[in-house]
Amino acid sequence: MELFFLALLVVLMATALGSGFPVAFALPGAAIVTIALAAGSGYLFSGSIDAYFAQGGPSQWLSAGVTNFRGIYWEAERDTLIAIPLFVFMGIMLQRSKIAEDLLVTMAQLFGPVPGGLGISVVFVGALLAATTGIVGATVVAMGLISLPAMLRSNYSVPLATGTIAASGTLGQIIPPSIVLIILADQLASAVDQAGTLRQTLYKASTGEISMPSDFAVTSTSAGEMFLGAFIPGLLLVALYMLFILGFAILKPSSAPAVKQTEKLDRNFLIKVVVTLVPPLALIFLVLGSIVMGIATVNQAGAIGAAGAMIMAGYRLREGTPGAYRPAMIAILALLTIAVVLSFHSVNIKRINTSEDVTMAILAGIAVSMLLIALVWSGWRTLKFEDTLRGVMVETAKTSSLVFIILIGAAMLTSAFRAFGGEELVKDFLLSLPGGFWMQFTIVMLVIFVLGFFLDFIEIAVVVVPIVAPILLADPGANVTAVWLGVMIGLNIQTSFLTPPFGFALFYLRGVAPKIVRTIDIYKGVIAFICLQLIALCVVGLNPALVNYLPNRVSLLSETAPPPKNPRLQYCLESYSADQFAKNGAAISNAIDTVSRLDLSILPADLRKDLAASFEDAAKVMPLMEEIQANARAVEQAAPAYRPLHGLVRALERDALRIEERIEELQVIVNRSGPGGIYSESRGERAEERIADLTEKHDALIAQIPDDWDARHKAFAKIQQAEDKARIVYRRATDDAFEPLQEVLAVIRDADKLATLEAEITGLQTKLSSLDAAAFVEETERVRGLVGDVEGAGDVRKVINEVRKAMRSKTPDPEKARAELGKR
Repeated sequence: MELFFLALLVVLMATALGSGFPVAFALPGAAIVTIALAAGSGYLFSGSIDAYFAQGGPSQWLSAGVTNFRGIYWEAERDTLIAIPLFVFMGIMLQRSKIAEDLLVTMAQLFGPVPGGLGISVVFVGALLAATTGIVGATVVAMGLISLPAMLRSNYSVPLATGTIAASGTLGQIIPPSIVLIILADQLASAVDQAGTLRQTLYKASTGEISMPSDFAVTSTSAGEMFLGAFIPGLLLVALYMLFILGFAILKPSSAPAVKQTEKLDRNFLIKVVVTLVPPLALIFLVLGSIVMGIATVNQAGAIGAAGAMIMAGYRLREGTPGAYRPAMIAILALLTIAVVLSFHSVNIKRINTSEDVTMAILAGIAVSMLLIALVWSGWRTLKFEDTLRGVMVETAKTSSLVFIILIGAAMLTSAFRAFGGEELVKDFLLSLPGGFWMQFTIVMLVIFVLGFFLDFIEIAVVVVPIVAPILLADPGANVTAVWLGVMIGLNIQTSFLTPPFGFALFYLRGVAPKIVRTIDIYKGVIAFICLQLIALCVVGLNPALVNYLPNRVSLLSETAPPPKNPRLQYCLESYSADQFAKNGAAISNAIDTVSRLDLSILPADLRKDLAASFEDAAKVMPLMEEIQANARAVEQAAPAYRPLHGLVRALERDALRIEERIEELQVIVNRSGPGGIYSESRGERAEERIADLTEKHDALIAQIPDDWDARHKAFAKIQQAEDKARIVYRRATDDAFEPLQEVLAVIRDADKLATLEAEITGLQTKLSSLDAAAFVEETERVRGLVGDVEGAGDVRKVINEVRKAMRSKTPDPEKARAELGKR
């Protein structure tokens, strides 16, 4: 019966969506109706509302749903979804203020003389709008109203013109900032947790050990990392579009002719290009650059984008009137002032000690006030001009509410799908496929592509991803990151806007296209661009570095770099070190021997001790690397004979484990059947028969395991553990050898800085006699702040603290303070 209600759930959802029922209500409605029918049927026919659920019942799933809802939407750490209304506001504001139209007209004039130039300009502007607005409907409608008539007047092929506009309008789904990427990041955060649990279970079943090394863990992702990961694939897609249009124009000039320049390329035109192009590019740099450089989170970058869009709208809506650019000029001046202040001084109001600190804090405060004035001024303009601000906020509220309602409804649908055992069915189907991860991944991508013909991107992201992502990420042999999987799904989902019959970009374009453009021409036009998207999907799939490079590089270059997201990176570093040891081993040994004989008496005792220990650890590194290589060769020699056996046995044990889990579920039915139970006696008998069949299959699987498996497994595990242990010891030794040396080098670099403060520190002796207690305490606080910025001056700072403490007490003790100063 569980399968019946699972099928009913899918049929109800598909029927509701196919009939045009709002998706925000179709998803939760299908879940609520199916769960209600299953509970009612269980109560009527079996006496229990839980009878027809694979696991638990309505009450348990309702409780789990509430807990899940609270965990996702009420946790302070998971605030990714806050960025959605901010980016939606930014996009609608730029669209309403006609900035998109300016870009289209200007770029068409600039690229027109090039073969296929109008089409290339549409793609270029589509990419810019994708990085600023990200709103597919607004972008397609704007380009359809402005560019399509111009392309038709220039005798462009109708399918090429419509396909270019529709495809370019969908770039906002993969080029950051993108709402799709934010939603995918949110969904993948939960999927990673589930995948980590599955990997832990697999590791325990394979090794018998409870604790799993962090190398095998699944690393989560964030919206910022998704933005970084999608950046290069987005540019790849733009390049493919442009190359296709250029190639089409060269091979068939009559279908994409060059357009004669109607405006002279003089100084005024160049100024127009700069004024039109620079502000959107500057906004893109502020939004994405702040994320890449770690200045702002995704939410903060969304606020930056919303503020920047309002300032741009403030001058565009008043263009041609006196003082139109004043708020924008004030904002630019304020930003430049802030940048200059921060480049020369670290502003921290909690650490204002000198007059320079006060001056810089005042300048920063003035600059921030100017920025606020520019923002309020621009907001007032957008509010007074045709009530633009109010319209934008209403549209933002509508769009954001729609997204969040769909998210909640999809969570309900997913819970119902799991309640009837759907997740286990999908899991069993994927894991039973031959070919491992890549076959599973191919099937999932194919399913998502087909669903794109009928469902919107949000439905696919919030319904399919939570079910399949944990299964794909849990596979330890795949070695893929959550960022890569998310970007691949995002690229695939993008096709849902172009694939008939429910491609939204096609509807948007049909709504604004002239009657001369037939619907069949629009369908023909998008076919080539769908193929280009699939080509980009294959290229990115075969080259994961296109996605992983930027997130990994930014993460590893940060001051608090986490362990490598891809465990192979650690092994690559060790392989590189091994090559260097082989080439320059003698020179490295001589260098270590030379520095170990240096006279370190000038250093403080603790640093001297740590540095001497680091030299000893450094001397151990190369022998440890030789031990790693020897153990790795032993593993490599034993692996060909062991791995096929290991794969066979683990497959048998996996299938046997699934049967054991099913037997446990059936045993629950047997125990709860009969008089007084929640299941009928006949169902209990059927469950007993099924248990007998499954037990026989289970015993047959276990019997196929070779008798010498345990001995061969223990022998190989011993060799593997020796390599793992050698690597752990090597890594610990390299860390212990490196850290003290870095600390000493930092102290040496700051030695000159400490020397310049000698007069300040020495002057405390004189000031102790000449100043009263309160003034002297203030002076010690100032000097302490200066010394605190010097690496390795902890002992000096400690002495100043003791002096300050002696003079700050109720009864100041100058003698004690003088004695402490004598210790420096």
